[in-house]
Amino acid sequence: MANSKIRLVLVTPALLERLSRESVADKELSVLLARNQLVPIVHNTTYDALRNVSPMIATSSGLDTAEDSMVVVAKKIAELVTLHA
Repeated sequence: MANSKIRLVLVTPALLERLSRESVADKELSVLLARNQLVPIVHNTTYDALRNVSPMIATSSGLDTAEDSMVVVAKKIAELVTLHA
């Protein structure tokens, strides 16, 4: 992971609950965001819900499985990985 150029984080209701309880996870994700390495993928929740828990992470451009099919999300992830290879 140390050599990774991007890191994906799957934002689910369970992650939102964890972020609201533990500031350590939020801080770790914020560091990755500051380095432009974090790509949030929102699944079974919304960016508004993420914004309520972690406004900093919610400002990052990412993907949303409610807007795109999993096939489209997978293709976009492949494009991101190719760009950062």
